[in-house]
Amino acid sequence: MSATTEPRRVSIRQRIGAAMVLLVVLSLAVTGAIVVFLDDRSSRSRIDSYLTRTRDEFALLAREGVDPATGQPFDGPSQLLRTFLSRTVIDQNEGELGIVEGQVRWVSSENVTLRPEDDAELLAYILPLSEGDVMQMGTVTTAQRTYRYHLTPVKFPTESGALLHVYDLDALRDDLGRLTMIFVLAGLGTSLVSALVAWIVVGRLLRPVEDLRRAAESISETDLTSRVPLRGNDDLTQLSRTVNRMLDRVETSVTTQRQLLDDVGHELRTPITIVRGHLELVDPNDPADVRATRDLALDELDRMGALVGDLLVLARANQSDFVQPQWFSLATLTDQTVEKARGLGPRQWRLRSIESIDAWLDPNRITQAWLQLAANAVKYSDEGSAVTLGSRIVRGDVHLFVEDQGIGISPDELETIRTRFGRGSNTGLVAGAGLGLSIVESIAAAHGGHLKIESEPGVGSTFTIVLPLTPKEQLHEHDPDR
Repeated sequence: MSATTEPRRVSIRQRIGAAMVLLVVLSLAVTGAIVVFLDDRSSRSRIDSYLTRTRDEFALLAREGVDPATGQPFDGPSQLLRTFLSRTVIDQNEGELGIVEGQVRWVSSENVTLRPEDDAELLAYILPLSEGDVMQMGTVTTAQRTYRYHLTPVKFPTESGALLHVYDLDALRDDLGRLTMIFVLAGLGTSLVSALVAWIVVGRLLRPVEDLRRAAESISETDLTSRVPLRGNDDLTQLSRTVNRMLDRVETSVTTQRQLLDDVGHELRTPITIVRGHLELVDPNDPADVRATRDLALDELDRMGALVGDLLVLARANQSDFVQPQWFSLATLTDQTVEKARGLGPRQWRLRSIESIDAWLDPNRITQAWLQLAANAVKYSDEGSAVTLGSRIVRGDVHLFVEDQGIGISPDELETIRTRFGRGSNTGLVAGAGLGLSIVESIAAAHGGHLKIESEPGVGSTFTIVLPLTPKEQLHEHDPDR
């Protein structure tokens, strides 16, 4: 059985870096080709312009110049060519010579590098042309080099001659070759620098992707706390922020599921055990025992049903649709809640304050939480004692409070009663699962608020639901900078 070889993985960083370097190389290559092409055209145009200017200067000297030896106009080509060659200054890639009657008669001074008179092949091509009457410009290639030339003939009554001016095109190509080599070397250096810069820059740009990959790899069934670090404020940062929100939802869902299973297993085991034990001991032949066991089983089932309902409320507390806020009148909400609370028990129900303003909240959930606090007040206070409800605005927040004259809570137990199944030590035989305040806390938190508790043992307690008056964005993402 042959083993399959896994193809070598090429990272996005390598691909983007290679693409950037390739783009730089192509840009430099195209730019270099354009520069060399334009420089070659410019140099050739400059050479032709120089050759044409030399021709015009020679023609002007032949037409209007005078022989420095006699002070008279030139009477033959020989003295004209000698005079012009002695006055002309040329560079190292140029050469000149004077032709009289088809033979080389005058050459440039010894300090001139290019010597066309030494190239027999060039002379064999030029000398026959010098006997004509037409000025000629062209290119000729010999075994020694390639020339760009201009041949200017002159005619006198007794003799004829011509001026040959040449330019070494091989020297021009050598210059272009050196320019090309410099450009290539500069391009290689630029490409290397570009590769290094691209590797660093792309690495920085793709760091959120690497962080995202590491965070995804670190997520397991037992650890859902890893998050992607947030850097900058670009598209990748927005992607990281979205992934963090998704991980928050996953963690919340898994945590809620585990908590629900733990709560169900913890709290439902006791009533099930009680019902099972009484059913095992019941005497089917004793009607009184059967009735008592039946009543006990129904009571435990009712308690289990209420417990399951509370646990389901807590399980839904972290879902996005747990609350459906809207603009609702606090005065209407307060009146309705007070009327509903009167049926919870024989107490002196009082309304201390009522706020006549609209607030952004879910009236059904807030009523549920508010009545839960009222039910607790009834449960832990004496019959006929006062229970006071009210609503008010404090520093821009909505305060919905319930004040009782019950048993109170000791300061060291204020945090305990907020937890699931947490109950005070002085509750005695008062029935309850200890989920009421957890439900109130969850409803308040879903609105962006919290539950405030003030209590004194033996005097009473005040429970206040504190909510924002206007909508506030709920931040669920894991962002260490916030």
